[in-house]
Amino acid sequence: MIIKNIGVLAGIQPEGVLRLEGTEQGRTGVLEDAWLCIEDGRITGFGEMADLVGHDVIPGMASVIPGSDRESHVIPSEASVSPEEVIDAKGGMVIPGFCDSHTHIVYAGSREGEFLDKINGLSYEEIAARGGGILNSSDLLHETSEDDLLDQSVIRVQEMMSKGTVAMEIKSGYGLNPQDEMKMLRVIRRIKESVPACVRSTFLGAHAIGRGYSHKAYVQAVIDMIPEASAYADFVDVFCDEGFFTVEDTDRILSAAKGKLVPKIHANELAVSGGVQVGVKHGALSVDHLERTTDAEIAALKGSSTMPTMLPGSSFFLGLPYGRAKDYLKAGLGVALASDYNPGSSPSGDMRFVMALGCIRMRLTPLEAFNAVTLNSAYAMGISADYGSITVGKKAALILTEPRWNLTRLAYNYTTPFIRQVFF
Repeated sequence: MIIKNIGVLAGIQPEGVLRLEGTEQGRTGVLEDAWLCIEDGRITGFGEMADLVGHDVIPGMASVIPGSDRESHVIPSEASVSPEEVIDAKGGMVIPGFCDSHTHIVYAGSREGEFLDKINGLSYEEIAARGGGILNSSDLLHETSEDDLLDQSVIRVQEMMSKGTVAMEIKSGYGLNPQDEMKMLRVIRRIKESVPACVRSTFLGAHAIGRGYSHKAYVQAVIDMIPEASAYADFVDVFCDEGFFTVEDTDRILSAAKGKLVPKIHANELAVSGGVQVGVKHGALSVDHLERTTDAEIAALKGSSTMPTMLPGSSFFLGLPYGRAKDYLKAGLGVALASDYNPGSSPSGDMRFVMALGCIRMRLTPLEAFNAVTLNSAYAMGISADYGSITVGKKAALILTEPRWNLTRLAYNYTTPFIRQVFF
């Protein structure tokens, strides 16, 4: 397949770049009036239309791949490419699809009643103390069959895909007992097997204390679930925050998961919790939320392989502070942004809106925010070797926009429809 007459081809990165940090996060390769070639689902070349004979595409023409030391790529001859394999972008922009590294989209029912509670002035903690929040979702999920849970969740996955998300992480965490946590992980596996998007799975048994357990007993129950969960999940997560799980709890759970599941941590949403430091200690792939942070967290992350991941949709919906993304970049760190799509604190999986919040409320430039929702978020779920940038050899997981779009306008006109086609 060849896409021709691309107005702007953005998100170009050299091979081997898995994440962007510091000033590099504000940069990306861009070509105007471009073409891109796809073979067997992967990007095999791209260049300027001016390099092609007559702008009419596909005359067996060699073209140099910008920013690459590879040999020139030969575009398939016209005889080998049927008309339906040539897409005329008509001046539309082509970018890597969005990667959403933090979601809770397997859940049952709705929590719009809590939305009214928030409007009436109750805090997240007050709603949880009244038996709402995560425990409310746990009760609903317990009463929902596995097939029904799958049907409800796939609707949300399809919604995300239609908005340009080509890869997503999905957490358990509304089961809060062995049977229902495994039910959630089975549903995530069934989603992974049935949709074209890349799906990564996280065991978040330590999301809240399950009903009927003491705190100590539930921490042990989570540890006991790890062997079975490791047959389904890629990652393990702990909600290390005030009123939920302590640093000591987190350390025990991650120690038990060592060699079985890669850590990803909820940290510093409600308070400065120590979750960042314990995450770095255990080599967490990402530490997520970070609405409340100090210079100590930034210092702990320096030199680590852990990706700071911020969730501005949660800040927007709950009225929480926004993460100090600019301070992280100034310190030479990278930042990922994700949706936190869930029923209680961020009921949206629109990654273009997440990118816009990164610009409007966190003062990231459009390029910094764009890289945060593509390459860096792909890194935060361990897939940036295949997703998150326009790079020869990566999967052709792409968004083709309508004409006259660019990265700045993507964040500026943040509710205007822009997608012509999503490629998986």
